[in-house]
Amino acid sequence: MKKDCIEEEEEEVEEIKEDAEEAIAEEPEEQVKEQEEGESKPKPKLFTPNLIPPKIPDGERVDFDDIHRKRMEKDLNELQTLIEAHFENRKKEEEELIFLKDRIEQRRAERAEQQRIRSEQEKERQARLAEEKARKEEEEARKRAEEDERKKKAFSNMLHFGGYLQKTEKKSGKKQTEREKKKKILTERRKPLNIDHLNEDKLREKAKELWQSIHDLEAEKFDLQEKFKRQKYEISILTARCDEL
Repeated sequence: MKKDCIEEEEEEVEEIKEDAEEAIAEEPEEQVKEQEEGESKPKPKLFTPNLIPPKIPDGERVDFDDIHRKRMEKDLNELQTLIEAHFENRKKEEEELIFLKDRIEQRRAERAEQQRIRSEQEKERQARLAEEKARKEEEEARKRAEEDERKKKAFSNMLHFGGYLQKTEKKSGKKQTEREKKKKILTERRKPLNIDHLNEDKLREKAKELWQSIHDLEAEKFDLQEKFKRQKYEISILTARCDEL
């Protein structure tokens, strides 16, 4: 059967050659006829394809099985290349998918860790706030206790001072007004001034004595005023503390 196919192909090649030679030989005759007829009547020019017969080496036979085999091998190689490229792409896609899954798991783990850290920080913050609140409440309670103690002490001092005043008044044994007390003190301190019999030197000494006496009185007056101010201030403080109680 193989031999018959080869012979048929050779016969087809021979026929193509003969047709081409006949077309080439008849071409001049047709051109002459066309020139003769062209003088009387114009006709459309026919197109003849330039057929090139396949060249077959002399003395050699065409192995169509080999050609078919080589074509099949080429197709198989191309198919194998496509299959390998397909599996390579699929492998890359699977690797990328695994990489994305790992990234997702890693991000989940990182978010869980961040959430845990934030939760611990929030617990610590709440504990600090609770501790600070307890410390402030304890400090306020201590200050209230100290203030209460100061008020009690001030009230006690005020009562003691009132008792001291009562005892002083009882010792005096007299009910005198402030004006009478001042008169008595001035009378006791005031002395008659007798300078008629004194000479100039004695007068000078007397003047110095009087000046010193006035100076002493002013100093005593200043001390009494300051003492009165202090006592008045203490009384006002004690009164205010008693009002707070």
